[in-house]
Amino acid sequence: MLRNLTGWHALVILAIVVLIFGASKLPALARSVGQSVRILKKEVTEPSEEQITS
Repeated sequence: MLRNLTGWHALVILAIVVLIFGASKLPALARSVGQSVRILKKEVTEPSEEQITS
């Protein structure tokens, strides 16, 4: 599905995101996405308490 994406597709998607969110909100949006990815990576790599006790 994503194999057919080209640079033009990425530019169109970026333009739509800028139109929806506005250029002033993009840094905050990118920061929150990055923070979410870091939290997800941390949760995936750390063993949970259920795994430790069993």
